Amino acid sequence: MDQKLIDKLEKRKSEGTLRSLSCFEGFIDFYSNDYLGLAKASYINEISNHSGATGSRLISGNSVEAEECEKALANFYNSEAALVYNSGYDANVGLFSSVLQRGDTIIYDEAIHASVRDGIRLSYAKAFSFVHNSISDLRSKLEKATGCVYVAVESLYSMNGDLSPLKEIANLAKEFNAYLIVDEAHSGGVLGTSGRGYVEQLKLEKEVFARLFTFGKAYGLHGAAILGSQQLKEFLINFSRSFIYTTALPPVAYESIHTSVLNDIIEEKQLELNKNIQFFRSKLSNKTMISHSNSPIQMIRIGEIEKTKRIADELQKNKIAVKPIYAPTVKQGEESIRVCIHASNSRAEIEQICSLLNQLI
Repeated sequence: MDQKLIDKLEKRKSEGTLRSLSCFEGFIDFYSNDYLGLAKASYINEISNHSGATGSRLISGNSVEAEECEKALANFYNSEAALVYNSGYDANVGLFSSVLQRGDTIIYDEAIHASVRDGIRLSYAKAFSFVHNSISDLRSKLEKATGCVYVAVESLYSMNGDLSPLKEIANLAKEFNAYLIVDEAHSGGVLGTSGRGYVEQLKLEKEVFARLFTFGKAYGLHGAAILGSQQLKEFLINFSRSFIYTTALPPVAYESIHTSVLNDIIEEKQLELNKNIQFFRSKLSNKTMISHSNSPIQMIRIGEIEKTKRIADELQKNKIAVKPIYAPTVKQGEESIRVCIHASNSRAEIEQICSLLNQLI
């Protein structure tokens, strides 16, 4: 981790103001925000089947379940440490707004998620985008970068369905002594061994400063985790505002994340998903697909707003739920139909959408 960040932690320690997580299991509650005592009320538990968090992780919201979950996630994803946030948006905003310092430079793919952009805006770093997946443009930006340099990309892009050239980007980051941050929101559970993501699939864990995994997509839950060094985790606990100043997830949420991510069924579902992706691509005759052949997000480039809308409307009339994607989510002229393939889709369902798409396009 950059020396400036280590120095900030050491300053907190010397001042005696370093934050750390505490667990008060079995204590009498004189410290939480559970003012009416409803979080642990028996009738509430009967309705919701779990107790409430009662406060932020740094006050009363920490739990044995949270700490066990983070240890399991770090071990599973081959990382030194993990820190769970309430959502992927919270995680990205909290990571980028706190780690980036005045005088630093962040270079990010132009197609990166809005949560990363918002986190960058809240920092004091100099920020530059590079042309989507362009190694040459990234190099040119790195050559001009000053201060501590960070590079931010997604592994699987949600509005293109394509993969990052991650090996080449990791090599560039290493060449320029830049810290690489990879958002695995859409690849977690889908790519890699048992869903460990694209970084693991390419064996790049040691080349990456931080990874983000979310649990509201392939895992069907909620929440997210930042994976990195123990120092990074300690830094985030102390300076990441979207972690510090929000009520924690309830204990059952950490239990669910723990159970779902490590579930043996993930590999089985990955195989079913991959078969359905390949079947979809084999049945669709048009040549406008722009997504990677193994991506569950298959983007069909139409390029005209009215035509895109007309195709989406027709599919929806046939009880097929798809979303048309327009600017500014994508660039003007890149309007698309976004088709998400699932392990649960039947062959008949896939044949139906492909038949309609072949007619409409």
